[in-house]
Amino acid sequence: MTSNPPLRRLIDMPGVSDLEHAAVLKPLPGIGETRPPDADIDACAKALFELTPDEAEATPRPDDWDDIEYKPIAKQVAAFEAAGWDVTDNKRRPLRVLTYFSQPLWLAIRGVAGSVPFQAEPDGDPSRSSADWGSDLAAEAARFRKR
Repeated sequence: MTSNPPLRRLIDMPGVSDLEHAAVLKPLPGIGETRPPDADIDACAKALFELTPDEAEATPRPDDWDDIEYKPIAKQVAAFEAAGWDVTDNKRRPLRVLTYFSQPLWLAIRGVAGSVPFQAEPDGDPSRSSADWGSDLAAEAARFRKR
């Protein structure tokens, strides 16, 4: 039986959680309204994907591009999941900041522009907790002292 690798969570990327929290406290632009410039969002997107939302908007798309970034959020969430990304919060609701990160993330995932952040592969048995390292270290030390 093969298991799917865990999804990469956008909210776990550096800075995204803070921006999501701030977005909950202020209203998002309505449909058809342009987003106000936000230096924090631009800096976060640039650090993560090497593209700001404005740079992503200006990036030329390949001829076979499907305009996924303009599809309804529910369809994008499903498409992101299929591409290996979880773009929801802890309650499985789409992130409010997804409207800002959608284009840079799609361009990076598909290799058109920018890049996705590096994420190391998990070591060892994925079913084990990362808190087990302390007990593993203690057991190894005990075995060493017996030698």
